[in-house]
Amino acid sequence: MTADRSLEPRPPFLKWAGGKRWFISRYLETIPIHFDRYIEPFLGSGALFFALRPQRAILSDVNADLIATFSAIRNDWNGVTGLLRRYQQEHSKEFYYEMRSSQPRSGRARAAKFIYLNRTCWNGLYRVNRCGQFNVPIGTRQSVVLPTDNFAHISALLQGASLNTSDFEPVIRRAKTRDLIFADPPYVTLHSQNGFLKYNEKLFHWNDQIRLRDCLVEAKRKGVLVLATNADNPVVRGLYERDFTVRSVSRSSAIASSPKRRGPSTELVITS
Repeated sequence: MTADRSLEPRPPFLKWAGGKRWFISRYLETIPIHFDRYIEPFLGSGALFFALRPQRAILSDVNADLIATFSAIRNDWNGVTGLLRRYQQEHSKEFYYEMRSSQPRSGRARAAKFIYLNRTCWNGLYRVNRCGQFNVPIGTRQSVVLPTDNFAHISALLQGASLNTSDFEPVIRRAKTRDLIFADPPYVTLHSQNGFLKYNEKLFHWNDQIRLRDCLVEAKRKGVLVLATNADNPVVRGLYERDFTVRSVSRSSAIASSPKRRGPSTELVITS
């Protein structure tokens, strides 16, 4: 397939720490135009997927609730929309914490809860406690249903996608010659002083970073197109610079607790 950069990128329906809206708006030229299949093993909000609109894709994440949400929108977007409209009317501090502790069983209810919490929690942050329970407090946003919502269109885009709850390694190993892998892992470093990166270290260890590098090197040798992003750190750079083209790009930080700390920062863009 050929990516059409003339299309206006559709914003993802989730806000996600480490999301790549900034990357799409500023560095779209780093994305290969021609590829057979799109593979994203750390899906998050799927910003690049929605920008490229590939006809064939493998989308994966270890977050089962996230993948269940994408699956429900693909298969029952109308049902999810109906619940979100109801939650908009019922939104309050009491309702938020009631929803946060609930355990819905149906796909549509599980997805609606996930989207509701994402849009009304503090700063759109996804964080769980040691028991795997979402524990982010309520934020200041009041909008549950957004004017940019077009779940019918999102459902259509997802029809050609395989959705998987999985570690990244088996997903990357499925890649074939001329597929495009976009790998955007949780950012961790060996000497991080950033609170968000420290939280990521609980989910994605340094050994996982090494394992990811090895998987991407193997994929490159098979003729797979590789695009990855990571923390701009000398140790991370050292993982990739022998086998890939590595460059530092600027962005604004959106995950600091104080707006005053959300200044310019840099990330690494890694390409085959």
